[in-house]
Amino acid sequence: MNIYTVSFFGHRYIEHGTIIEERLEKILRDIITQKEYIDFIIGRDGEFDLLASAAIKRAINKYAYGNTHFTLVLPYLKAEYRDNEKEYLDYYDEVDVCYESSIAHPKAAIQIRNRSMIDRSDLVVCCVQHNSGGAYRTLQYAEKQGKRIISISDKE
Repeated sequence: MNIYTVSFFGHRYIEHGTIIEERLEKILRDIITQKEYIDFIIGRDGEFDLLASAAIKRAINKYAYGNTHFTLVLPYLKAEYRDNEKEYLDYYDEVDVCYESSIAHPKAAIQIRNRSMIDRSDLVVCCVQHNSGGAYRTLQYAEKQGKRIISISDKE
């Protein structure tokens, strides 16, 4: 089976969420209907992650036919997850704690986790609205790695 891995990155705070959601829906529909099997991987560290997670769940419910897997990738074991594991596993198919970031300093953990996700990805979907911050650095890393990138920023 050919597994196509798609990761999602964006700023902690985003502007024009409705426009971003519409763009995500079209991209997700196309991916789900065109690829044999898709592994969606995402963090949970800001507005974009939550918006993208909701869009992924809607698209899976609407277009998927058993050809998707939805993974939350944590930078380290968080108390919120530990205290609510059942709810997380009801929402995501899998929750993965990135080993490399889990042993790093907490201030570096999210960027290390993001790079690990990029390395696993065939496609990176990003919403980078500012030329600074972790999402911007992650986009730069994806470009440097030669990854296929779809930008859904409202600046497009």
